[in-house]
Amino acid sequence: MSDLHSDQLATLLVTCPDRRGLVAALAQVLFGHGANILDSDQHSDPIAKQFFQRIRFDTSELLTDRGTLERAIGEVATRFDMRSRISWQGRAKRVAIFVSKYEHCLIDLLLRHRSKELDCEISLVISNHRELKPLVEQFGVDFHHVPMTDQNRAEQERRELELLSRHEVDLIVLARYMQILSRDFTALYPQRIINIHHSFLPAFVGGKPYHQAHERGVKIVGVTAHYVTEHLDEGPIIEQDVVRCSHRDSVADLIRKGRDLEKVVLARAVRWHVEDRVLVYGKKTVVFD
Repeated sequence: MSDLHSDQLATLLVTCPDRRGLVAALAQVLFGHGANILDSDQHSDPIAKQFFQRIRFDTSELLTDRGTLERAIGEVATRFDMRSRISWQGRAKRVAIFVSKYEHCLIDLLLRHRSKELDCEISLVISNHRELKPLVEQFGVDFHHVPMTDQNRAEQERRELELLSRHEVDLIVLARYMQILSRDFTALYPQRIINIHHSFLPAFVGGKPYHQAHERGVKIVGVTAHYVTEHLDEGPIIEQDVVRCSHRDSVADLIRKGRDLEKVVLARAVRWHVEDRVLVYGKKTVVFD
């Protein structure tokens, strides 16, 4: 078998109504064009009657060209009423990080990217404050200060969108960005904006969830990474985790424990997204490990 080069690898994600013959049809079209399947994972939801599959394959011995292969997959998709997406590994996804003053998630993502844990390109950081500019520039990443007020929000969102377009951004990560994106903004990036919320959703939505948790005397606190929709804190959940707490913990203790989780959970969600492991259906996700 030939050596595997990253620009010859691709990932196919499909979602469709569940029925017989789906796996065979996809395998046959890939085999028929000379693609070699490296790994495959699938899931069927018996309640929603939906089928999901992730196939990673090598095209170094392709008998046709990529365009022909994509059209052939498109024909199968039409026949089975599939939604399909192919990602070619040779082009790293371009990521923009939005942040306010809290730096822990931002630093963690930058460090993981530097150590090659995240297979993406961090193209720019946008913040409504200036404080983190020196930190970001130490990593060689463009920093843009876009201050937000209620009066200038629409104008500044247009500026942000211009920056995202200029950098051809594929994914936006809200790394504790303490601003609410408008409906028009989120509509332009469906399932391409990931937020980290500092509670175990759907509990304690909105602001100051650690304060809410402390008032309720909960015994665990959690965090949630989810896709952003027009409805605040209600987007499809990608990843969650929790940590134990007790009656002895102050709000500051909960915040400290939660921040450790926020970094890990957000990094997992970003990695799974850029590796094309997440499929969304309705309010839910399938995450292939």
